[in-house]
This record gives sequence, C-alpha cells and structure tokens, in this order.
Amino acid sequence: MGFGSYDESEQQEVDADFDDDDAVKSDENSHEGTIEFENGASSDELLDRLKEIKDET
Repeated sequence: MGFGSYDESEQQEVDADFDDDDAVKSDENSHEGTIEFENGASSDELLDRLKEIKDET
C-alpha cells in the first residue's frame, strides 16, 4: 500500500459497550475562581521581547 491509502477490510466499526455511569463527567471537577501570574516583566518588556522573537524568524 502507498502512503495515505488503506484497505477498507481493515476498517471496522467500534461497538461502544460502556455505560454512561462509566464515562468521565467533565463538570464534576469544575473550578470557579481566578488565577494570577506574576513573571516580573513589564508589559513593555514583554512586547519588546515578542518583537525580537518575530524579527528572528
């Protein structure tokens, strides 16, 4: 077989045999709050560094 080709006989449907009770509940561990991050650099320093990175590429 070439790159990107496939044999349809190798493809099969997956029979999902699980209960909803076994599934992960995404809202189970929700967090309602805020996050603060201080990196020690000013906005101007960060913007200057971003410009430097863009100029390198």
